[in-house]
Amino acid sequence: MFDTRHALLTVDEMSRADRLTIERGRAGILLMENAGRAVADAVSERFGGGRVAVLCGPGNNGGDAFIAASLLKERGRDVSLFLLGERERLTGDAAEAAHRWNGPVHPLTADAAEGAAVIVDGIFGAGLSRDVNGQAAELIRRVNRAGLPVVAIDVPTGLDGDTGQVRGEAFRARVTVTFFRKKPGHVLYPGRTLCGELVVAGIGIDDEVLPEVAPATFENGPALWGAHFPQRRVEDHKYSRGHAIVVSGGPSNTGAARLAARGALRAGAGLVTVVSPPNAVAINAAQLTAVMVKPFAGADSLTKILEDKRKNACLIGPGCGVGPTTRENVLAALLSGAAMVLDADALTSFAEIPRDLFVAIKGYFAGPTVLTPHEGEFRRIFPALEGGKLARARAAAAESGAVVLLKGPDTVIAAPDGRAIVNTNGGPELATAGSGDVLGGIILGLLAQGVPAFEAAAMGAWLHGEAASYFGIGLVSEDLPEMLPAVYRDLVPALR
Repeated sequence: MFDTRHALLTVDEMSRADRLTIERGRAGILLMENAGRAVADAVSERFGGGRVAVLCGPGNNGGDAFIAASLLKERGRDVSLFLLGERERLTGDAAEAAHRWNGPVHPLTADAAEGAAVIVDGIFGAGLSRDVNGQAAELIRRVNRAGLPVVAIDVPTGLDGDTGQVRGEAFRARVTVTFFRKKPGHVLYPGRTLCGELVVAGIGIDDEVLPEVAPATFENGPALWGAHFPQRRVEDHKYSRGHAIVVSGGPSNTGAARLAARGALRAGAGLVTVVSPPNAVAINAAQLTAVMVKPFAGADSLTKILEDKRKNACLIGPGCGVGPTTRENVLAALLSGAAMVLDADALTSFAEIPRDLFVAIKGYFAGPTVLTPHEGEFRRIFPALEGGKLARARAAAAESGAVVLLKGPDTVIAAPDGRAIVNTNGGPELATAGSGDVLGGIILGLLAQGVPAFEAAAMGAWLHGEAASYFGIGLVSEDLPEMLPAVYRDLVPALR
């Protein structure tokens, strides 16, 4: 099992963690008290002075807000409380929390935030099942337009905790206080931008419930894959660290392959060779030094190259061109048993016949395979898949038999067995031509060193994001591989 400190709990999984904790003897009202205190602390520590408008909904989120309102009032704050619905209809712990509030309860209307210095949002939680509308939606619009600071409980009202998508309208929070573990909606876009500063508060739920909850989604980081990180040994030689093959396109499309090759080399592959059509060999040779070059002419030629089992990992796609030639090269490479990374043109070439690709990936001779589409490429080969990003990536992995890395600022890595990781360290620096080619190369270099496909994809995405962060503003794709040694210098001691 992965390190559960990095688990992202779905709404149902969080409800189960709550229920298991209560079944083991911890009162639900105690959990609510702790949640309300964490919210009150967030307000007190960050927003001093001025009236606090506390917005309560009809469920447990509203109960948390009632507790927060009571505590803030005890601390001397000017608090106004607004409730969506009728107080008499509250049940369970939320009713008990409302009973403890000794101030007036105003109906929640579109002007509830008027004159407030800070808003506590406890209207709806992560399990929202319908779009926000009516008075609540108009209130959200007014608060967002005014730029008032919002402290959201669990998630900003209107945000789906499982997908990160907006249901109708959603607050743009300055701070979000969630409990026990993050949810997928906190790290998937656009939810990540709506949550502001994210505070994860312990409220009395024990980690011991997590094995029974059995989460399958995690936030990316070294704790998840550190055990698979390639170890350097004195007896290593270049062949023991793998030989990666990058398939290049024709003479006018060679740059992407060279970027990938440099990524693979810096990621630690012992040897890297760019294979290209004969008319592109001289161009690649003029630009490469430590990376070797070799001509090939079609699928049969690629098959012969990969017959040398020391050549144990292969990347096809960037700059290869869309069409039957690329399709044939992909199918030939999959038959070799080499670990594969398929990106860009290698995916689009199967847009009309994706099933042929999936059958080959699941074939007896195929090695571990990673697909690295951006959203456009994903839609071309998985046109029927809909829903949130996590659900689509999982379904794609199950359908294709490959590890799927669905790119974006919230890159999702999904395995055919249902495990999924969300990468959160990819910054805006990566919005530059060729950065995806380098990512494919980094994953290729890790596969060549024997890292399993799921861990190689997750590791590659994290290293890619860290390299960009280390460089900062002004990054171009050629800079990414050259930052990996600095990332490794900090990472490797931490893994020991």
